[in-house]
Amino acid sequence: MKKVITYGTFDLLHWGHINLLKRAKALGDYLVVAISTDEFNDLKNKKAYHSFENRKMILEAIRYVDEVIPEDTWEQKKDDIIREGIDIFVMGDDWEGKFDELAEYCDVVYLPRTIGISTSMIKKDLTKVKVQNG
Repeated sequence: MKKVITYGTFDLLHWGHINLLKRAKALGDYLVVAISTDEFNDLKNKKAYHSFENRKMILEAIRYVDEVIPEDTWEQKKDDIIREGIDIFVMGDDWEGKFDELAEYCDVVYLPRTIGISTSMIKKDLTKVKVQNG
């Protein structure tokens, strides 16, 4: 069985996330998704709309996802790969080159981002709507 892993916050789930998960799952038989905990997001100065538990529940309901684990630190990826028996590490190509050192433990694949959508864009658009509607 070929195991794949990807990482992210996966807040305000959108079709770009679904495309990433679908393409990641297509690379293997079993997809592990590591999602940033609320505490880790705080360390990154990032605020998710949904709590870790709610993001985890949402991801577990997606047919492409076989397992969801917490991401607590930047440094845990190597240990996750070894512990989970991962064959392929997948990230969006906006991270290209940032995780190449993991190629010592598994294949590293950077997938193209879905054009025209991102969580940052959604948050920006929602802020505009809020301002317009006062």
